[in-house]
Parts: sequence; C-alpha cells; structure tokens
Amino acid sequence: MSAVAVPPQPGQQRSAVQRLRVLLIEDDDADAFLVSELLDEADAAVDLVNAKSLADARPLMAGADCVLLDLGLPDAQGLDGLRQVLAQSGGAAVCVLTGRQDEHLGVVAVAEGAQDYLVKGQVDGVLLTRALRYAVERKRADEDALRLREVELRQAESARLERGLLPRPLMETDRIRVHPFYRPGRHAALIGGDFYDVVQSTPDRVDLIVGDVCGHGADEAALGVMLRVAWRALVLARVPDDAVLPALEQVLISERRLPETFTTVATVRIDLRANRATVRLAGHPTPLLLSNGKVAPVPAPNGLLLGVAPRPPRVYDLEFDSDDWSLLMYTDGLIEGRVGAGDERLDVPGLVELVEAGRDVPLPDLPGWLVGRAEDGNGGALADDVAMLLVTAGGGR
Repeated sequence: MSAVAVPPQPGQQRSAVQRLRVLLIEDDDADAFLVSELLDEADAAVDLVNAKSLADARPLMAGADCVLLDLGLPDAQGLDGLRQVLAQSGGAAVCVLTGRQDEHLGVVAVAEGAQDYLVKGQVDGVLLTRALRYAVERKRADEDALRLREVELRQAESARLERGLLPRPLMETDRIRVHPFYRPGRHAALIGGDFYDVVQSTPDRVDLIVGDVCGHGADEAALGVMLRVAWRALVLARVPDDAVLPALEQVLISERRLPETFTTVATVRIDLRANRATVRLAGHPTPLLLSNGKVAPVPAPNGLLLGVAPRPPRVYDLEFDSDDWSLLMYTDGLIEGRVGAGDERLDVPGLVELVEAGRDVPLPDLPGWLVGRAEDGNGGALADDVAMLLVTAGGGR
C-alpha cells in the first residue's frame, strides 16, 4: 500500500485519470488486506492508506479524496463514528464499508451524509473502485451546488440592498426632471455605501441627497440604506432644514459598526416657484451647474464629514439665472479615477471639462456617458461606486 499522494496545488489541472487518495479506517488487518487486494486486482488508480482507529485517521483526513469507514472501530462505534468522521473529513467523500447487512442502517448512514454504504463480501474490486469514484464525484457535485447556492443567496442579498440604495424618486412635478444613475465599482461588483434619494414634500419644494458611506460591502450598503430612509423620513416630517443633517448624523453614529465609519453627503432643496436652491455639503464633492452654455462648480462651502465632529454645514443659496439649467450631484467614485498613466486624478476640474465635452449628449444619457469617459481615462473600470443625480429644468443647459 502506498502513501497518500501529495494534493494538487490550487489551479493545477487534474489528469484525465486522476489517482484517488483513499483513507481506509479499519482495525481488522485481514479486512484491510482484502480491500487492498480488491483494488489491486481491479488495477484501480487508487493510493490507499490504512488507519486502525479514528484517532490515527484524524491527521490523515486532510489529504484524502475519500474516506472508507468501518463502523466498528476501537474508539468509535456505529453512526457515532460516522458523524465524527463527517465532521472532520472536510472536502473528502465518506463511504461506509461494514460487515453489517442492515438496510435500515445503510439508509440512515446515507441520510447522515455518507456518500455510499457498502457491505463487506458483497463488492468486488471493480464495484469498489466505481463506488469510490462515484462517491468523490457526488461529493464534488454537492460542494459545487452548495457554492452555487451561496452565490445565489449573496446575489439575492445584494439585490435587496440595491433596491434600498436605488429608490424610486418620490416626485410628482413635471417642472423638473431627475435622471438617477448608479454603478458598482470593480470590487467584485459588490455594492457599497453610495446612496441617493429625491423627495417632493410640497408642490413647490423638491429635496435631493447624494451620499457616500466609507467602505464597501453589505455593512456599508445597509448603513447607506438606513441613512437614505432616515433622510426621507426627516424631510417628509418637515423637520427644520438645519436639523436634518444633525439628525442624520445621530443615526449614523448610533448604527455604524465601527467608530471610524463616516459619511459624506450633499443635499439640495429646490424652490420651484422662486427658481432657486439651497445647497449643503458635508465633506462631499461640490455639484456642477449647467446653465447658459457653461459648466461650473457650485461655490458652496464644504463642511465636515458626518460622524467625525458634529457640526451643521453652512448653507449656500443658489440663484438660477435662467429657466434652463441642470444640476449634477455625484459621489467621489466618479472623480477619483486616474487620468493617463500617472497618479493624476480626474477631480472636479476634469469632470467640468468632461461635461463641457458632452454638450451634445442628451441629458438623460449624460451620467452614463460621463462614467464611460472617466473609465476610458482610468484605463478600465472605476475602483469605487458611482452614484449620480442629474436634475434638469427647461432645456437643461
């Protein structure tokens, strides 16, 4: 009997006829010899090693493709021994080879997780070899199915989070139009903490928010959903303007998992009747104003990040000087991409140039076009998530 073969390294291709590494746990020398002879007679591509007890077998299980288990061991009897082997076998298939001709026991053993139940004296070398190979393949198929199920569950969870991150604008007016956009970064297509929302609370007032929770993954995405829903509730409850972001910060502080987690936000309240807006920035990139054929950053003062040092951001009053304008709100994933081969980033001035270059792009398509151009400059997909709100009035430019 030869020693257990060295397992293939990750990524190594398996040969067409793979030698199986089989660990026989059998305390009877005669039965162990019989199993070896059966495999030799069938010319089976099997490397067999024998352990006489469960204690001897434990350090050998990690290197096995299949464990062939007798149910009558000195330190483990019946189904209890099987359960211990199943708990410790890792990715190895487990087959029971026993002298007990008990059909009920076989059914229970398979129900417990064994791949097969074989009776000594009723199998020849060919049948034993086939049973071992089938058991290994069934185990791999079960593991593949489990991994697929885990991926499906993660995708379903991501979809639920994405529905929370990407709400339907709560708006009835036709005096302005809102074009939302969201794209996850290249980090395994996991959604992050970017969020946005649009709420019309009166016939003449529309509130918008774009925010970014630092980090990526389910925790950050869930926190982004909480903040978005909290903001919507505060706006609909007519909480005074200066109290909305401080209240949102309290939600962040109470719900974040790590004390260093922070959030940047930009909020805009549009007064449709007066054709003006109020802008508040908390560590967030400044929106861009498109009007009279020009593109320029809104010169709003930038306050502190939410979750760092509570202090309400200052208000900037924005007067629209025509009935044709657009306001572009975005997260920093859009402007942090590289420009060329160096370390230079797109940043706000580069984004202004891109928007100017896209003057002939239809406004509903502009957010997606901007991301495409930013990716071209970056030489590939942007690393961070990108969320945008493009709100337009009249002709939009």
